[in-house]
Amino acid sequence: MGLSLSGTSFLFSVLQVPMVETGTITVLGVIAIIVLIGLSGFFSSSEIAFFSLPQHRIDSMVDEGITNAKTVKGLKDDPHRLLVTILVGNNIANIAMSSIATALFGLYLTQGQAVFAATFGITAIVLLFGESAPKSYAVENTESWALRISRPLKLSEYLLFPLIYVFDHLTRVVNTLFGSSSTIESPYVTRDEIQDIIETGEREGVIEEEEREMLERIFTFNSTIAKEVMTPRLDINAVSRNASVEEAIQVCISNDHVRVPVYDGNLDNIIGIVNVRDLVREHQYSEGPSSLDDVVQPTLHVPESKNADDLLAEMQENRLQMVIVLDEFGTTEGIITLEDMVEEIVGDILEGDEKEPFERVDDQTTLVRGEVNIHEVNDVLDIELPEGEEFETLAGFVFNRAGRLVEEGETFEYDGVEIEIDEVDNTRILRAEITVTDAYPKTAADEEAELS
Repeated sequence: MGLSLSGTSFLFSVLQVPMVETGTITVLGVIAIIVLIGLSGFFSSSEIAFFSLPQHRIDSMVDEGITNAKTVKGLKDDPHRLLVTILVGNNIANIAMSSIATALFGLYLTQGQAVFAATFGITAIVLLFGESAPKSYAVENTESWALRISRPLKLSEYLLFPLIYVFDHLTRVVNTLFGSSSTIESPYVTRDEIQDIIETGEREGVIEEEEREMLERIFTFNSTIAKEVMTPRLDINAVSRNASVEEAIQVCISNDHVRVPVYDGNLDNIIGIVNVRDLVREHQYSEGPSSLDDVVQPTLHVPESKNADDLLAEMQENRLQMVIVLDEFGTTEGIITLEDMVEEIVGDILEGDEKEPFERVDDQTTLVRGEVNIHEVNDVLDIELPEGEEFETLAGFVFNRAGRLVEEGETFEYDGVEIEIDEVDNTRILRAEITVTDAYPKTAADEEAELS
């Protein structure tokens, strides 16, 4: 202790500063450390608040005229300079704090003890009051805290400008030497992150299950092709070009359709679409002989591989309610209506006595229509049946596994999933009963649910 005091006396004599009592030095040092802890917390929380604040929200605050929003935007417009400002300020505060603490401990302890006490003591204080607590507060109050500290942070940038200028340029030079970009991109959200947020929102009760399903369908819609959306050729109700207007009206009414395709010769030569409203108007108010040629409307013929998102935009642009889907050989494979497109996003829209695509029998067994897309089967039942290029539907999967026509009552098994054919119409599988047996491999989530 005597050595420390004599060393301090020597320092004051060299600097020609009047000798100050040890107690006064201690008090001033403690005050300085407290101030520096505050500065450390200020810069640490600034980093979290500013870099967690989405750019779209900053723009919204500026548009709304919120106080200090323009200052926040000005700082965020140069994220590299902002980060350098925060790091320079934070490091100055932490290094100064450590130096002062070492000097204070040196008044009462040996040199080795002072270094040890300052290192571990200041580290604990900085972690708690300069890092952990301020950053936790900034995470919970990102927007309000960014607005509150924007002006002090801007002032810090002016005060530390020489250091910031030097380190800003040095950082860019070092990044260039190592082949990396010195530009810090503004934070953005990826599609995967949005989908994770949606799932988290459902778990937290923020969004309902139906809302989550609709949002997920919106994301998958972009990767959907026309073949996955279409009504297959076997289910098409169409009329011949040579049919009378009365016959066309009868086809629409008997099948509950607002519009139907018109073909010339066979379904591979669809010339357009007729609407029941136009048919009735032509039938009731036409003065002379009428034919379907008078009311048929042209439509699009699209390949089965066409992106559903692009097709929807094209249908909207051309004001079409129905398009024809062709296979690689140019033959008609199916039709797509605007309702089909909407159902891909909002789910099935059932009419009259139309059956549900999925009917729960019990916790393990579900009745599924044969034309349901295999991807939808996997999604709804939380299973993993293979999805191949050879088939799109549950019926296609069964035919692919059997390699032949199937009959009612036949059962097929795949990796713990039993599929029993429930209803067949000639060669078509109308409905099947899917049972997820105990032999089906359980996921980690299922095992955790059982344990809980």
